[in-house]
Amino acid sequence: MLHVFVDADACAVKEEVYRVARRYGLEVTLVANSWMRIPNETWLRLQVVAEGFDAADDWIVGHVGTDDVVVTADIPLASRCLKEGAKVLGPTGKPFTEDNIGGVVATRDLLSELRGAGENLGGPPPLQQRDRSRFLQRLDEVIQSIRRRQG
Repeated sequence: MLHVFVDADACAVKEEVYRVARRYGLEVTLVANSWMRIPNETWLRLQVVAEGFDAADDWIVGHVGTDDVVVTADIPLASRCLKEGAKVLGPTGKPFTEDNIGGVVATRDLLSELRGAGENLGGPPPLQQRDRSRFLQRLDEVIQSIRRRQG
């Protein structure tokens, strides 16, 4: 059955995930490096992983399957989940796909090199209401698409 995994430590759209999961009756696992307060729902689980580089990412990749949904802004994690057959959405609603992940990884690597050379590029813009709306719409579309395919 379709499952939603959330890279939860820095996820700004957890409430939106809850809303859509509640509507569709989906199970959600939030994966984090430390405890956080979550709603007391039978379909919602918090998985706290050991601290360490990529511990949450490794846990998600080890549990995600074909047609599960992963919510993350972490580009390397998105790439790994795509290889497992998952659908991946960023918090702004931008889908990561086999077609676009190579360019996204290359851009990330280039920006990382520029920052390493002393360029002050700033960070991503703050999440806006339109980003949240786009995320809700795209998450809904992805879930409907998976359900149609599963019959």
